[in-house]
Amino acid sequence: MGKSISRFSCSNCGYESSKWLGKCPGCASWNTMVEEPLGKKAAPGRRRTTEAVPLNSISDQDIHRLSTGIGELDRVLGGGMVPGSVILLGGDPGIGKSTLLLQVADAVARSGKPVIYLSGEESLKQVRLRSLRLHINNPAVYLLNEQDIDLLDGYIKEIDPELVIVDSIQTVYSPEISSIPGSVSQLRECTARIINIAKNSDKAFFLVGHVTKDGALAGPRVLEHMVDVVIYFEGEKNYSFRLLRGIKNRFGSTDEIGLMEMSGQGLVEVVDPSYVFLSPALPDSNGTAVTASFEGSRPLLIEVQTLVSASGAGYPRRMASGIDQNRLALIIAVLEKKTGYNLASNDVYLKVTGGVFLKDPSVDLGIAAAIISSYRERPLASDTVFIGELSLSGQIRSVPFLDLRLKEVQKMGYKRVVVPGGTAKNRIYPSDLKVLEVNTIEEFIDLIMEG
Repeated sequence: MGKSISRFSCSNCGYESSKWLGKCPGCASWNTMVEEPLGKKAAPGRRRTTEAVPLNSISDQDIHRLSTGIGELDRVLGGGMVPGSVILLGGDPGIGKSTLLLQVADAVARSGKPVIYLSGEESLKQVRLRSLRLHINNPAVYLLNEQDIDLLDGYIKEIDPELVIVDSIQTVYSPEISSIPGSVSQLRECTARIINIAKNSDKAFFLVGHVTKDGALAGPRVLEHMVDVVIYFEGEKNYSFRLLRGIKNRFGSTDEIGLMEMSGQGLVEVVDPSYVFLSPALPDSNGTAVTASFEGSRPLLIEVQTLVSASGAGYPRRMASGIDQNRLALIIAVLEKKTGYNLASNDVYLKVTGGVFLKDPSVDLGIAAAIISSYRERPLASDTVFIGELSLSGQIRSVPFLDLRLKEVQKMGYKRVVVPGGTAKNRIYPSDLKVLEVNTIEEFIDLIMEG
């Protein structure tokens, strides 16, 4: 018998080596190299099965999209599922991935189109118990407890579903690969098989992916490159709200987010998300400010809370929940340099309500206002919203989509809004909204201290 040949692959990034390494050269992770046997190479000289066609011969009509039955998920997908696409859904354990996809399966099946739900982690009785809790009893949803990916094509030809859900990709395997399910080679091979089935049968696929302790999708990074859409299901277990965030989308924008709420009847869409991130204003609430962040194609009014307190011996603490901590340190440094506030002798804590993580730079002005309010122990006007990006020179820079932000501010009943000065000439502001323009951080402080 010939000697078996194997290789070592990184379970984190997919880097391959002929020998075992303690530290992966690709991603610098320790103890992630796993031994896997080499598969057989394909025989050369195969005949081609497709022909090259001119570009202008392809139909330019819009692709028909299949609705998931959940408006927030359709928004993140760019309008719905595209036939032949493979969508990878990742999220923390217990966040609600299986619940969401079971609701999607029911919504698609209610339109008269069958759905295959392949459950590799749970038994059929466990899935049935979840469906009873969600009041789902649709005969067009076909449950399948099969882990052999080679048998999936036969079920698809027999049932002819509109949608196939694989929960999860880490549990299925190919008998041609000798490694265990969830290994790097199995993940690559099974995902490649599913993509091939999706393109040939023109069926939409949902794949559930596990995440690591760092929050990234488990398995090699190449999985995210192979699939068409990557969606992260985010949220804190202490909150009932969940965020759907598109990371990759070949058929739409990657800036969209969807907001849902976990209830006893499953996940429910949040129609007006601004109410989620706002709390009733208190007359003496120091360190609280409202800002307008633009997420995807819609603005959200979000409350920012800060606490500035005298620090003890040693370095002052900077803690942030909801924004990058380095960004908080940058705003504090600008305030110290341009205003003379002695924040270096104070601890600064910041929290964004609702458990959302903000990346929009236009919320800088709201963060600065909350810090100043807590430092001076003077509450801000409860009917005011702060919008603007803070530069290192202390200038208040303009922000995009200001008109849409002002409409959201007006709809939520606020009376005043602070915006960057000179954003556009001859701009017409809403008549019932008092718009105050500021150009520098010094002007801004004088404005808010006057009340």
